[in-house]
Amino acid sequence: MKHKTEKCPEELTALKQSTPKTWAGGALAVTNSLKHIQRETGFTKGAQLLSMINQKSGVDCPSCAWPDPDDHRAPTEFCENGAKAIASEGTQKKITPQFFEEYSVEALGEKSDYWHELQGRLTEPMLLPKDSTHYEAISWEKAFDLIAKELKGLPSPDDAIFYTSGRASNEAAFLYQLLARQFGTNNLPDCSNMCHESSGVALNKTIGIGKGTVKLEDFYNADLVLIIGQNPGTNHPRMLSALQTCVRKGGKIVAINPLKEAGLQAFSHPQEVKGMLGQATSLASSFLQVKINGDHALLKALAKGLIESGHLNHDFISEYTKDFESYKNSILAEDWKELSRISGIGKEFIDSVVSDLAQTDKIITCWAMGVTQHKNAVSTIEEIVNLHLLRGALGKPNAGLCPVRGHSNVQGDRTMGIFEKMPEWFLAKLEEVFQFKVPRKHGYDTVDAIRAMHKEPGKVFIALGGNFLSATPDTEFTAKALRNCSLTVHISTKLNRSHLVTGKQALILPCLGRSELDLSDNGIYQFLTVENSMGVVHTSTGNLPPASDHLLGEPCIIAKLAEQLLEQSHDTPWSEWSTDYCKIRKAISEVIPGFENYDQRVRVPGGFYLPNHAREGNYEPIGGAIPFSTNALQELTLEEDQLLLMTIRSHDQFNTTIYGMNDRYRGIKNERRVLFMNHQDMSSRKIANQQLVDITSEFQGTTRRTNTFQAIEYDIPKGCAAAYFPEANVLVPISSTADQSNTPTSKSIVIRVTPKE
Repeated sequence: MKHKTEKCPEELTALKQSTPKTWAGGALAVTNSLKHIQRETGFTKGAQLLSMINQKSGVDCPSCAWPDPDDHRAPTEFCENGAKAIASEGTQKKITPQFFEEYSVEALGEKSDYWHELQGRLTEPMLLPKDSTHYEAISWEKAFDLIAKELKGLPSPDDAIFYTSGRASNEAAFLYQLLARQFGTNNLPDCSNMCHESSGVALNKTIGIGKGTVKLEDFYNADLVLIIGQNPGTNHPRMLSALQTCVRKGGKIVAINPLKEAGLQAFSHPQEVKGMLGQATSLASSFLQVKINGDHALLKALAKGLIESGHLNHDFISEYTKDFESYKNSILAEDWKELSRISGIGKEFIDSVVSDLAQTDKIITCWAMGVTQHKNAVSTIEEIVNLHLLRGALGKPNAGLCPVRGHSNVQGDRTMGIFEKMPEWFLAKLEEVFQFKVPRKHGYDTVDAIRAMHKEPGKVFIALGGNFLSATPDTEFTAKALRNCSLTVHISTKLNRSHLVTGKQALILPCLGRSELDLSDNGIYQFLTVENSMGVVHTSTGNLPPASDHLLGEPCIIAKLAEQLLEQSHDTPWSEWSTDYCKIRKAISEVIPGFENYDQRVRVPGGFYLPNHAREGNYEPIGGAIPFSTNALQELTLEEDQLLLMTIRSHDQFNTTIYGMNDRYRGIKNERRVLFMNHQDMSSRKIANQQLVDITSEFQGTTRRTNTFQAIEYDIPKGCAAAYFPEANVLVPISSTADQSNTPTSKSIVIRVTPKE
């Protein structure tokens, strides 16, 4: 039996379609931001919230991890995404216990994700007892007792799974991983496993650090910026102002993406008079509309062009790299026609970009999930590194590698130890500082955690933030896995679908948002810290009254749970940490390099940069030389009636949070169940624009299906298609993952599309 809570409702909501935009930003970005502010907070509270975002003494935006300027900050240092996120967090609507008395779990499951978002902030801990249809209020003390009892009753600590989203603070993340490891497990899956894990694997293998190597100011003076598999206009709008500065100073931008996204084409800066009047700055001088997963072939083609034309930085290659000859021979052996066919890009366009690359070493390459969520994602990112090595575009100003992260502290979480396979030095340091036997057995990543829950009943699943069901692949498979658990626990600010697909018992633990005052039991006002995409660690300080007197900060929740669970088995000051986050930062400084004198240094406005040997041009930590990577060219072969689907966000969405029903830049209004298709693919299947279709995916003998989508004729390469997640996640096979990183292949789903009968 399938439960209605497993996936989003299939009802349609009066689609309106218009011509896609060719530029992003402008007055509409402002008016749409204000619309969300007015709807959720009212203008007075909204203005106060907006004045705090990304200021040096304010609140880190709870949306993406794009960095803030080191020096001057504009009073409006936020984008449309940030306005939506802070409006959502600061909403005046509240979900009380009476709400759960009115709505059963099944009734809530019949509502859309957008409806869930509109209901407001969670205000009290809630319990869904065994065999019950409704959540009911529970005290914090009883909630912690229940979790501790369930965890202690497990046959093995490895039957517990501690999941983390990318919005947890450094303090919360550090305590969370320490709690899991003192309990006895490395089961610490997180959202990185589903997003940028491929980046971390590839970069650690090559440059020896799983982070980007550039600063924000490097964008301003770069000569060439390659943007691959990323849509900054929707996902990281503040990036557009950096790209605009680059272009105005003479730099070039090359966009590589299957869809001609508005934010890659031009930007109308909403904080400039010209921008408000609709005058846009053209961004991409070249737009290579690559086939889905054609990036690997294209990058090889660019490298082949540089090698054959002799435009190499021989000094850099000789001094700082190794394995060049074998790499060069493999690239020269590639066939131009095959590279062009697989990538979908003609050689004349490839030659044009090769010419741009040949003229400078001030090159930055950015990428996101359009690169990381393929089977060959790691090897594709290694090809990006190869390209930079050929030109010596690494370890110097205005050049380098930039994986653009999603959630605002996803990079900080990993730095704090949220990883199922932390290196030995980290585990040994925990052992030294906290005097307990740290488990060495590798834990579950996200996909393996789902498989484990699916296979054996009785596990305990705890999520520090996030919307696990909607973020993960293979929705029905994941739902069954969660229902197998004896207890599921979600630490959250707002209602989401993961609260409705539960274990035998379920808890919702409501926490403070970033914008809210965190006043400890002993009367101390706390602040939190985060790390952005470029390795800057800085403060985030809320100053608004909490949505409820029952809310606790995430570090406090974790510390109080640890007190109850671990009792006196470890001499760790959990009680002190629950009331004084400064002491957490002191503990972090004792464990993690680069955080010396953490509490003092982070109080300096703007924070501090973490060490990054690759950014600094120091390759001694990896033996003095970066390896060139040699990878076989891969092609995913489709049958005649198959298409390759990628999942994407709409513009009124950030990750799994649905702020609205519109995708303004792509010309979609009032609907999310749409499938973007090439007109030739529609014609061959006798599908008209906006016609209803059903979609199936087949993998390893299993068929997955989702019904009642509307086909949309769109400018996308033949053989390719796109649909929004989480609606399309039901089609992503749990067993289809990237080599080495085990990231779900949400951008490489083989599907068939048929008209709905």
